[in-house]
Amino acid sequence: MDFNDTKEEAQFRQQAKQWLEENIVQFKQEFPFEVGDNVTDSQAAELAKAWQKRKFEGGWGCLTWPKAFGGREVSIMEATIFAQEEAKVMPLAGMYIITSGMAVPTIMTHGTEEQCKQLLPSIANGERLWCQLFSEPAAGSDLAGIKTRAVKDGDDWIINGQKVWTTLAHVSDWAILVVRTDPTVAKHKGLTYFVIDMKSPGVEVRPIKQASGESEFNEVFLTDVRIPDSQRLDAVGNGWRVAMTTLMNERVAVGGAFSDNVEEILEVARTTPLGQGRAIDDCGVRQSIADWYVKAAGLKNIGLRQLSTLSKGGVPGPEASVSKLVLGIGRQDLAAMSLDILDMAGVLAEDDAMGWGSHDFFRTIGNRLEGGTDEILRNIISERVLGLPAEIRVDKDVPFNQVPSGA
Repeated sequence: MDFNDTKEEAQFRQQAKQWLEENIVQFKQEFPFEVGDNVTDSQAAELAKAWQKRKFEGGWGCLTWPKAFGGREVSIMEATIFAQEEAKVMPLAGMYIITSGMAVPTIMTHGTEEQCKQLLPSIANGERLWCQLFSEPAAGSDLAGIKTRAVKDGDDWIINGQKVWTTLAHVSDWAILVVRTDPTVAKHKGLTYFVIDMKSPGVEVRPIKQASGESEFNEVFLTDVRIPDSQRLDAVGNGWRVAMTTLMNERVAVGGAFSDNVEEILEVARTTPLGQGRAIDDCGVRQSIADWYVKAAGLKNIGLRQLSTLSKGGVPGPEASVSKLVLGIGRQDLAAMSLDILDMAGVLAEDDAMGWGSHDFFRTIGNRLEGGTDEILRNIISERVLGLPAEIRVDKDVPFNQVPSGA
C-alpha cells in the first residue's frame, strides 16, 4: 500500500483544508462555549450536531454515502483524508461514533429503501444523534443472552426490559435496538432488530456515575414501549445477523477512535523527574515506551490494511478485533505507567499537562469493555482469524426459555 497521497488525493486534501479553515473560526464564534473545553455532554451533542449540519450543507457531511441520501459517493481514501484533517481542528468525532460508525452502516445494509429514505436524512443534516441499546445487566458480553422482550400487537410491537452501559443515551434522539421476540428457540435465533425514538413513551434514561467522574454511560428502562413494525430492520428472528453487522463496524469505529498516545507519554517521560534524573532516563520506562511504540506501529498497519480492504469494496472483518484488543489493553497500561511516573501529582491533579491523569486511567478501563470485552475478542480472534476450534457452548442450541438462568 502506497502511504503517499496520489495527485488527486493531494488536491482533495487541499480542498478539505481550505473548507475547514474557512468554516472552523466562524463556527466556534457562533457558540457561547469553546470547542474542546470541558463542556457538558448536552453541549457537546449540540456542537456535534451543529457541526454535522454545517458539513452537510457544505457538501462534506456524508462523503461516502450514496448521492440519493445526501452523500458524494467519494472513495474511502478521500473520506479518510477529510477525517484526518478534521481531527486536527474539531475534536467532536467521538460524539458520532455510534451514529455514523454503527447505526448508519447497519441501516444501509439491512434497511429497506423506504427506511433509508426516512432515517438517513435526519442523520446527514445533524438533526438526530443515535445510541446503541444492546447490553443488559445479565447479558453484556453474551449479547445473545438478552431478555428484553418484544411482543407483537397488531401492527405494533410492545417492548419491555432494561439496557445498560448505553453510551450517550441521555443526549441521543434515536437508537438501534436488539430484543428477544421468540424465547422458544435457541438464543441466537430468537432475536429481532429495531430502531427506536428515544422520546417514545415508556423510555426512561438514567445516567450512571463513573469512576472517571463522567456519566456518559446510562441505564435505559423500556416499559410498555409501543413501536410500529415499520421500525424493524430485516426479518423477525434475524436480529443476530443484523447485530453482527453493527458489531463488526463497532470494532472498527471504536478501535480507530482513540489515539495511540505515543507522543504524549514520551513528553511526560521527558519532562517528569524520576529518581536522580528524568523518567526517560530510566531503562524500565524506556523499555515500556519502546514496547508500546512497536505495538502502535502494528496497530497503524492493521488499520491501513482495513482501510485498503474497505477501499476495494470489502466489509469490516474479525481482524478489527485485534486492533480493539491491543489498543484497549495498551491504553490502560500506558495510563497506569503515566500515573506511576507522575506519582501523587497524577493522582491529585484533574489532568496532567499531557492529559494523562487519574481521570484518563479510570476511563481507559472502559476501553477494554466497550465494543467487546478482552475475553470475547480473544474468542473471535482465535476462532475467526486463526481458525482454532470453537469454544464449547453448551447452551447454543437449547431453547432460550430452557436455559438455566440462576434466578
